[in-house]
Amino acid sequence: MSLIVVADDEPELGDLLGVLLTRLGHEVVIARSGTATIEACATRVPDLVLLDVGMPGELDGLEVTRRLRAQAETSRVPILLLTARGSEDDVTSGFAAGASDYLVKPFGAQDVRERVTALLEATS
Repeated sequence: MSLIVVADDEPELGDLLGVLLTRLGHEVVIARSGTATIEACATRVPDLVLLDVGMPGELDGLEVTRRLRAQAETSRVPILLLTARGSEDDVTSGFAAGASDYLVKPFGAQDVRERVTALLEATS
């Protein structure tokens, strides 16, 4: 069983992702802000982070990604960015911040399953 942090400020989407990942056999921690995401990862280093780019406040998903990459404990944790921002520049910015993968909303459950499985297998 893998520990996955799901960070999304939209409660419906975050909860839906949590249910999907729990049904796949993973332990899930839900975070609703960038600060909560950093705190969740500091409490217990996850095996994977699913992170919304467009979160409110001073820590959006790109900044959270940069901070996780800068910390020794979380520098190698795969990060899947989830976002409605799908332009080439947005994708480039996501990978430049340190994302392992990038998934544009709207996406389906199968997309999430495939990406999560691939990222977890790549780091096991």
